[in-house]
Amino acid sequence: MVIIMRKHNLREWMIAIRPWSFPASAIPVIVTLAMLFYLGREIDWAIGVWALLNMVLFQAAGNVWSDYFDFKHGVDSHDTYGSKTLTGGVFNSAELFRFGLILLICAILSGLAIFAVTYLSYGGMPILIIGAIGTFLALFYPFLKYNAFGDLDIFLCYAVLPTLGTSYVATGAIVIDVLWVALPVGLITVAILHANNSRDTETDRRAHICTFAMVIGKKSSIYLYCAEIMFPFGWVVGCVASGFFPIWTLIVLPVAVPAFQNLKRVSRFFNEGAAVISDLDIRTAKLQLMFGLLFSISFFLSGLL
Repeated sequence: MVIIMRKHNLREWMIAIRPWSFPASAIPVIVTLAMLFYLGREIDWAIGVWALLNMVLFQAAGNVWSDYFDFKHGVDSHDTYGSKTLTGGVFNSAELFRFGLILLICAILSGLAIFAVTYLSYGGMPILIIGAIGTFLALFYPFLKYNAFGDLDIFLCYAVLPTLGTSYVATGAIVIDVLWVALPVGLITVAILHANNSRDTETDRRAHICTFAMVIGKKSSIYLYCAEIMFPFGWVVGCVASGFFPIWTLIVLPVAVPAFQNLKRVSRFFNEGAAVISDLDIRTAKLQLMFGLLFSISFFLSGLL
């Protein structure tokens, strides 16, 4: 069988990498750099920005990789929500596989270059270990997602690993304190995936896969989503009250307004079905962007004032 390759415009390539989801990878790095600044750490800003770009590149590769395997395993079809890069005929599977592979190779090479630079500067191996774990989780994300471990994979890849990794490449040391910001940011990121999987429960069941949303059921999925997007606000208030976060971090609280709008929408899911949360993953990514940027600004302000 001959596979016909055709030229694609920039808009089509951008749709394939899903840039609306990039706050998931960018925010953990930005917040970590902001907190390190607040803590008075000496930061290598150039390599910090490099790490940020590399995280986004890894996510772009992961997005394309996920779409390819979802299509290959029948998870994505003509009647499913979300990306239509393959089901809508924009790309064929060979094109998307090749694109995802190129992005992944570029991300790995960039990561190895970061390791080389940090090894020469600091003489340590932590970033190689963190990068290896992250690459493994990215490569096996489809398998883990299909067996109810996707949420854990995402929390590790977009909360724990990037915050610890950024602290090391930017300062030369693993700063455990950054995990305090990893939790709220990571939970909202997991909520993006959870919203997607809750919406796609029926079509995922048809494809004979098992996501975490399917394991816990529709009603529990609603409760879990609500907890994932509301707990971060309580966490910030608690950390300010305990003196661990500066009072400036309370500027994230107005973001609770769009968070409540998301709660109202997901509360209709049980009775009205998947259509009512068809774009909840995108809305949650926007929530992540607002929360993460204000969270970062608060630490920068606290370090300056």
